[in-house]
Amino acid sequence: MEITLKGDKEFEDIPSLKTKALRINLNENIYGTFAEIGAGQETVRQFFRAGGGSGTIAKAMSAYDKDFSDAIYGVENDGRYVTEARLRKMLNHEIKLIEERLSRDKHPNKMFFSYANTVATIDFAKQYKGHGWVGIRYQIEQDKPYNEIILHLRFKENDARLQQETLGILGTNLIYGAYYKYNEPKKLLRYLYDHLDKDQIEIDTINFSGPVFENVDNRLMSLQLVKNNMTDAVMFAPDGNNVLPAKILYKKNILALRGSFRPVTKVNIDMFQKSYEMFVKENKVDPNNTQVVFEITLSNLRAEGEIDEQDFMDRAKLLCSLGHTVLISNFQEYYKLVEYFSQYSKNRMGLAMGVNNLVDIFDEKYYRHLSGGILEAFGKLFFKDLRVYLYPMVNEDGTLTDSENLKVHPRMKELYKFFKYNGKVVDITDYDPEILTIFSRSVLKAIAQGNKGWESMLPPGVAKIIKEKSLFGFEAEEVFRDH
Repeated sequence: MEITLKGDKEFEDIPSLKTKALRINLNENIYGTFAEIGAGQETVRQFFRAGGGSGTIAKAMSAYDKDFSDAIYGVENDGRYVTEARLRKMLNHEIKLIEERLSRDKHPNKMFFSYANTVATIDFAKQYKGHGWVGIRYQIEQDKPYNEIILHLRFKENDARLQQETLGILGTNLIYGAYYKYNEPKKLLRYLYDHLDKDQIEIDTINFSGPVFENVDNRLMSLQLVKNNMTDAVMFAPDGNNVLPAKILYKKNILALRGSFRPVTKVNIDMFQKSYEMFVKENKVDPNNTQVVFEITLSNLRAEGEIDEQDFMDRAKLLCSLGHTVLISNFQEYYKLVEYFSQYSKNRMGLAMGVNNLVDIFDEKYYRHLSGGILEAFGKLFFKDLRVYLYPMVNEDGTLTDSENLKVHPRMKELYKFFKYNGKVVDITDYDPEILTIFSRSVLKAIAQGNKGWESMLPPGVAKIIKEKSLFGFEAEEVFRDH
């Protein structure tokens, strides 16, 4: 019996890498292949070293030569090798080989798996730190369909050897978590960083699929990545799956709208439509190469200090149902958002926002942590080819506030005039004056109190979605009363 002493505290005991690999190896039914390209066979090395691998490792391979790789997995349409499509082909091919070459009559209890990664480590100039795709397709019962976990990572270390070791640790954590933590996906996500630090690796995309994950919403898992500081931002498509931001934003003209969207109102959609019309008329903006992003910051998701996950899901479902691409970020300041976009595109960008948001941008208190203060932030915000599209605000006396008469702190007045004069801030003039008094909080309050008339404040079809999916606290039985 283990000795405990007075004053001992409970803590979570993290299994060593050897313990994780050995537990997998000693299970006589777990059996599969490792296919690793780009950073050595770092994951399977952990399993070889742990001992007992002959009962687990059917095959370990690394098709480094591009011609060999193409001969095995096929040629990609874009000619690239470090892609999600390539990873999926690897998983498909290796699982197919296992099933073809191993008889179920001889191995009736085997739970097959295929682990794969395709990565590019840091270059010699150390300007491009590298990235990769990692995934596992596996069974938890021999006669059940396969489950799948696929993730994208970015290396942060400046040494190829260290990146290789990091990849091996992550791969071991993934395989162990897939088998022994699949019932707790949120914990599985955190355990990917066992024996790793956030300064070593960033996970910016992950998707779960298969029967054991049928109740997992990948949008909620996106939120966990940001919430756990695994990445600064995640993006998901209208179908609800995480998508790689680089794939969506690469070399695009980007128009971003930040908001609470709680729920999305006629004002939000009017701001989007009118700013988009102005944006695509700008020089250097190709409508066919433009991406619109609806952004929600983590600070907008907090309620009483904690993130309300149900509230997040309601907003996500609504925006996805309307066909929008959504970004969840840790960027409280706009300049950080623009810096993030600049990683992927040098083309013209636009930010659509209301008057209050622009006034906040000129508030010095948000930039006290910067050595260069607000000037440093504005250098990052407006240095790029960026323009702000300003939606007007109606005041209590019925007057309007726009870029011509908004008031910033006296110290910021000349700075604001400089950006205004240089065309960095432009007014949205073709707005709908009938909807300026609509606010999301009023709609939310009306829904909570069961009041009538809130439907007219929302774009066509949005009220129906809220009722059908019981979003934002709407009681399902109200649907029947309305009919």
